Amino acid sequence: MGALGIASVLMLVAFLAGLHVASTLGLLSLSMMYFFSDRPLWDILGLLAWNTNTSFVLVAIPLFILMGEILLRSGLSEQLYRVLSLWLRPLPGGLMHSNIAACATFAAMSGSSVATAATIGAVALPSFRARGYDERLVLGSLAAGGTLGILIPPSINFIVYGVLMEVSIGRLYMAGFVPGFMLSAIFMLIIFVAAVIWPQVAPRERAAPIGEQLRAFVDMIPTFAIIFLVLGTIYFGVATPTEAAAFGVVGAFLLALRTGLVSTTMMKGVCLATARTTGMIMFILTGAFILNSVLALLGIPYAISKMVAESGLSPTATMILIVIFYLILGTFMDGFAMMVTTIPVLLPILKTMNVDLIWFGVIAVLLTEAALISPPEGLNLYVIHGLRDTPGQAKRTIMDVYIGVMPFFLAMIGAIVLLMIFPEIALWLPRTMKGN
Repeated sequence: MGALGIASVLMLVAFLAGLHVASTLGLLSLSMMYFFSDRPLWDILGLLAWNTNTSFVLVAIPLFILMGEILLRSGLSEQLYRVLSLWLRPLPGGLMHSNIAACATFAAMSGSSVATAATIGAVALPSFRARGYDERLVLGSLAAGGTLGILIPPSINFIVYGVLMEVSIGRLYMAGFVPGFMLSAIFMLIIFVAAVIWPQVAPRERAAPIGEQLRAFVDMIPTFAIIFLVLGTIYFGVATPTEAAAFGVVGAFLLALRTGLVSTTMMKGVCLATARTTGMIMFILTGAFILNSVLALLGIPYAISKMVAESGLSPTATMILIVIFYLILGTFMDGFAMMVTTIPVLLPILKTMNVDLIWFGVIAVLLTEAALISPPEGLNLYVIHGLRDTPGQAKRTIMDVYIGVMPFFLAMIGAIVLLMIFPEIALWLPRTMKGN
């Protein structure tokens, strides 16, 4: 356990110093093997890297990223936001409901939180400025809505979690579906209540004509078809997540062709962005799998399991400590890095307590979401803050984003509590699905 303590301190120092996540994991693994074992880690590094980067399950990651990039660059996100705003703007809160609904729908196609926040934020912010909405609540709704990208399937974080924990990614997707839309509804309820109590935060919008709303519904049918193509094939056992991702890419490309915006330049940008993001994620995962192997070779999982079994803490108390640990960690660490660095340590604890790993996967992703909007280092906060800068205007501080996101952050904590009290919210749907 001394090795784990030293490793934890070194990892914390490396992250605070700004060292890249993958570099930190790799250097930490080599250091631990050099000082605490005489086994030749160098001899198996190539094999570990090869096994990680040739995994059939992990092929879903570049495919989902590719699908999201096609949807983003073909102008489909603007169409999505426009259609949803027609339906939701008469509600108290107006277009802010469109932020959450558009983020939830785009999340069901892209799987990336940052991409969701950046895409919907870029489309939405100009409309809010022109209509006189309260900027803080608008910024908070965009930052919080963006986090839905890693909870509502398809989610890249669920793929990473599933591979690290060796559980079914299809079942993880189904487990995240109900909590994801439950959280969307809670976010919209916050906006609704705020607009009723303080009408000045959101001017009332006039409803669009019925004919225009019906035409908008017809425009949304291809979008719903892509969502069903990805999630429906997984739920009914027709395809694995990797195969469903491939279906999604083909569907997104065919849908993009309808817009007339597909070009050689656009596809070059799509491929470069996909390669860049995939390379970053796979580099981090390679480091995480190397660290997993090192911890196993040093016998640390067994030592942790023994320590937990002898501690006398109840499973509930242990889970509360894990949640608090994640929330603290999220104030200064990126959510994805937080997941890949802590799961190897948490796995033996969870197995000792017989915790359902599918259920905990939803909790872990929710905590990762909270990290994305947790001041001062939440990544989505900086994405949204960057979008609000307008040429010719004085630069504004990020404090407005911090204040605006706080009600949504507290709602996320409430959702975690609900899931801990009622696990069936997450577990009912995966128990009904076919296949794996």
